[in-house]
Amino acid sequence: MTTQRTSSAPPAVRSLPVKQLLLTLVGWSIALIIFFPILWMVLTGFKTETAAIADPSFIFSPTLESYQAVQARSGYARFAMNSVVVAFGSTFLALLIAIPSAYAMAFLPTKRTKGTLLWMLSTKMLPPVGVLVPIYLIFRDVGLLDTRTGLIIIYTLMNLPIVVWMLYTFFKDMPKDILEAGRMDGASTFQEVFFLLLPLTLPGIASTGLLSVILSWNEAFWSLNLTSSKAAPLTAYIASFSSPEGLFWAKLSAASTMAIAPILILGWMTQKQMVRGLTFGAVK
Repeated sequence: MTTQRTSSAPPAVRSLPVKQLLLTLVGWSIALIIFFPILWMVLTGFKTETAAIADPSFIFSPTLESYQAVQARSGYARFAMNSVVVAFGSTFLALLIAIPSAYAMAFLPTKRTKGTLLWMLSTKMLPPVGVLVPIYLIFRDVGLLDTRTGLIIIYTLMNLPIVVWMLYTFFKDMPKDILEAGRMDGASTFQEVFFLLLPLTLPGIASTGLLSVILSWNEAFWSLNLTSSKAAPLTAYIASFSSPEGLFWAKLSAASTMAIAPILILGWMTQKQMVRGLTFGAVK
């Protein structure tokens, strides 16, 4: 007489698909919650002002009335160009300063290196309004108010601690043997940085630059207080649609959609590079 054996998978194996399904549902739910305000803003931009206030639903007759009114009121292209110049200009300047700084801290550390890094990061804890008056007076006296140069400088200073920290982490993960081999072959410090270090850490530098661009593009406090018309970026462009008569929700949503569209498209196009760079070493 033969007995049949029935093999059963371990409980952990049997429940694995269910766990994956639950994790997928949780992930999609969080993504939808985060994305819903953006979706609602985009839809509101295609409504009339009356429908935006009185008819908060997904079913409506779309119209380009708000976008046409936004374009007729002020030139979108001028504000967008200011945002592009300021965001990419400040990012380039921040990387130009941060790369040699992070290199020195990563490969030529002193006993004060960690303290310096912590001090740099602690400056991000200071509320911007706390230094608004002295910075405003300095910019006024040197003629930097309402200029792209002024915004590039302030955005560079704003993002520099984060940029240095991220690059420092990337450089620390770099095998020192490669740089030592370059030195043995007679490479100078300049050649060591530009022909060995930068190519090997390019994913991390690219993700750091993208993060700096996004932070500069979304910055509103300094742009509203240090500009008026000439150098005003898209954040000031959005704020111009609030008036003493109240908020025009449809026009404000249309202006906000036009303001975030370029950086949103850039983020979607470069998301693989950003994730690759962040997992390269900056986010543990």
